[in-house]
Amino acid sequence: MNNKIIILTVTLATVGLVVFSLFSSAERNRTAAINPVANSQNSGMDSHHPNAGKNTSAAFLNSLAGKQAPAFSLTDRDGKVYSSENLKGKNVVLFFNEGLMCYPACWNQIAAFGKDERFKSSDTIALSVVVDSKEDWQQAIDQMPELARAIVVFDSGAAISSRFGVLSTPSSMHPGSLPGHTFILIDKEGIVRHIFDDPNMSIHNEQLALEVSKSK
Repeated sequence: MNNKIIILTVTLATVGLVVFSLFSSAERNRTAAINPVANSQNSGMDSHHPNAGKNTSAAFLNSLAGKQAPAFSLTDRDGKVYSSENLKGKNVVLFFNEGLMCYPACWNQIAAFGKDERFKSSDTIALSVVVDSKEDWQQAIDQMPELARAIVVFDSGAAISSRFGVLSTPSSMHPGSLPGHTFILIDKEGIVRHIFDDPNMSIHNEQLALEVSKSK
């Protein structure tokens, strides 16, 4: 009798493992089908933030508040240059993010900027900073055409991201290599007025618009 119970228990455990394995495989396939571009860029990476809290540059990032912003010069896919010099006189929102592999959160925020005239006005501009090449970013636009309405600029080698200290914040899934989901508001005089790093990767147009109104 005891042997029968043992055999039955082992059999049930084996069946459970097979079912779990099949479910996990189906879930991975479902995710890949939703976003094949990002999946190919991020194969095997976790979908949450295992390194949250293990930051090395968050203190530097936060120390920028109230100070002159680091100099930057970034180019969009049409070759237009946006720099700390030629943007003087405008409120500038820099949205540092993972770009192509960050679907849907970063894509949604970028698209939200593109649809919001408050961030494309004569005195306020939002720049979504990605470390992808403009050729690779075209893949995202092909999947989500509304991304083309936003101003996306390319940070080659993550040099500007590093200069602002956004590579190892709590929102970064790949500390030291890629930014996560960080917003920096620079006022018309080039002073950093607002910093917000968001591990939850939400859309922050309303909060940012409020902060812009304070800096006028």
